[in-house]
Amino acid sequence: MPNATSGLGEERETPMRLPPRLPALPLHRRGFHLLAASAALVALAAASPFAHAAFPDKPLRIIVPFAPGGGTDAITRALGIGMSQALGQPVIVDNKPGAGTIIGTDAVAKSAPDGYTLVMSTFAHAVNPALQPKMPFDTDKAFAPVALIGVSPNVLVVRADQPYKNVADVLAAAKAKPGKLTFASQGNGTSAHLAGELFKSLAKVDITHVPYRGAGPAMTDLLGGQVDLMFATAAAAKPFVSAGKMRALAVTTAQRSPAYAEVPTLAESGVAGYAAESWYGLYAAAGTPKDVIAKLNDAVRRAVKLDAFVKQTQSEGLALKVGAPEELDRYVQAEEVRWRKVVKDANITAD
Repeated sequence: MPNATSGLGEERETPMRLPPRLPALPLHRRGFHLLAASAALVALAAASPFAHAAFPDKPLRIIVPFAPGGGTDAITRALGIGMSQALGQPVIVDNKPGAGTIIGTDAVAKSAPDGYTLVMSTFAHAVNPALQPKMPFDTDKAFAPVALIGVSPNVLVVRADQPYKNVADVLAAAKAKPGKLTFASQGNGTSAHLAGELFKSLAKVDITHVPYRGAGPAMTDLLGGQVDLMFATAAAAKPFVSAGKMRALAVTTAQRSPAYAEVPTLAESGVAGYAAESWYGLYAAAGTPKDVIAKLNDAVRRAVKLDAFVKQTQSEGLALKVGAPEELDRYVQAEEVRWRKVVKDANITAD
């Protein structure tokens, strides 16, 4: 009996019957079936959850290497809103202050090169290689430039109730009591720090640097009387100057700023040859695909044209200079060369 089970629990196999042999398909029909099978595989791969999705398909993150409340933070948040609209995904601003911007910047250097993690770099990005003998990343190789956002002056500010009405008053006080006047910055190697060091060098005065973990805490202590001066970014200083809580004595750029039209330059105020500017530039991790960089660059270009961004940045003195990624690369390389000489000549260290 076929497939009967014996008393030992074993099955007797019946002979296997092979299906009738099908006739071979003509060659042209074989090709058709192969193409159809290939198309089906492609469709299956596209539907797979592991397939590569078009960028971006999830939220992006821009790291600000400073504490909340400063100019870099404000510029980044305004830019993030516009980029989110352009890319169709949320853009999250993540503040990671510390070590003269190195902590936040290093997080991007070590991130996946997929365009989802960016850093808003500033003046410190170009200066840190000269200040720090041991960096956790190679500044020239660890990042892919996305776009230069713009440049702006720093502003020498004091509390409104201080007796300093102009730069001459500050110079007189500094020369009368060397080392007593203090100036705040948002961290070692930042624009506020190096602007102050350049001021000391060219004016031949001794004032003491007090670094903070971001412009917000530095501004708080300036208003509270713990420090005397600050070469603040234009964006960070503007609200306090406009509210009458701080007095702007001079801008650091070679020409006056439209946002501070009545404020003279430091060169005009007696510090011959003085010129320095802050800048903002967006980077991704090195190795980020070129098509992703192109999409990010386009999102930046569209974001800076929005009325809300233009209104905020113009009032804070930011001159927009958005261009190709290569333009950011060239600008920062020139800044590195320039400030390396200043750091060396003034014997400036990170500590």
